[in-house]
Amino acid sequence: MDYVLIFFAGFLAFTVSTVAGGGGALLLVPITSFFLPVNAVPPVVQLGNFLGRPTRVMLFWKFIRWDIVKVYLPAAWVGAFLGAWLFVHLDLRWVQALIGIFLITTIFQYRFGQKSRSFPMQLWMFAPLGGLVCFVSSVVGATGAVLNPFYMNFGGSKVVLVATKAVNSFLVAIVQLSSYGFFGVLTADLWPYGLCIGLGAAFGNVIGKRWLAHMSEERFKQWVIAMMVISGVVMLVKLYFGD
Repeated sequence: MDYVLIFFAGFLAFTVSTVAGGGGALLLVPITSFFLPVNAVPPVVQLGNFLGRPTRVMLFWKFIRWDIVKVYLPAAWVGAFLGAWLFVHLDLRWVQALIGIFLITTIFQYRFGQKSRSFPMQLWMFAPLGGLVCFVSSVVGATGAVLNPFYMNFGGSKVVLVATKAVNSFLVAIVQLSSYGFFGVLTADLWPYGLCIGLGAAFGNVIGKRWLAHMSEERFKQWVIAMMVISGVVMLVKLYFGD
């Protein structure tokens, strides 16, 4: 029954994630906490995220911005490895709090969806951004929709945002999972949970793409902002009540 519930959680989280431009992995963090020990949640969520990503990458392949990927990945790989190392040595709860607050404030930055951009964003900025975000992602398990404001301010469309984030997430997860395995926190008994999340995510990506095709850019932006705020609230609530 645990595996069935995890599968449906992955399905729902990634259906919403596709439509809202991300946040599926973060939504799974509190859910998987009911079934697994605290130190097992980030590796399992990242494993499920990794296994579910190829479907989304294939569905949106032609919309990927490879110039962003090339700038984002090198520092992101370094950040992912360092974050996985720190995950087994230190608890950075204050980082989670800062991310949560940042995500919640996006509703004001974009004036409740009435503003198209909230700050200038250039291509080179994706390098340090990738390192920082992937570092934090390896520590807390997920960073929700924290990248969305940067993609939106760079001027990407809804499909560009979803496609480029998907391929970046998939390629970074290779380093994250390898690091988790190297440091001994991703063990064989956790794989069934990750497989269930990944399978549910794959189906969720297909359904989510169908919804996204019928959604206007304006409506997509509203969904993205809503998901950013929800992700921020989830992070702060989880931090306040403990793992």
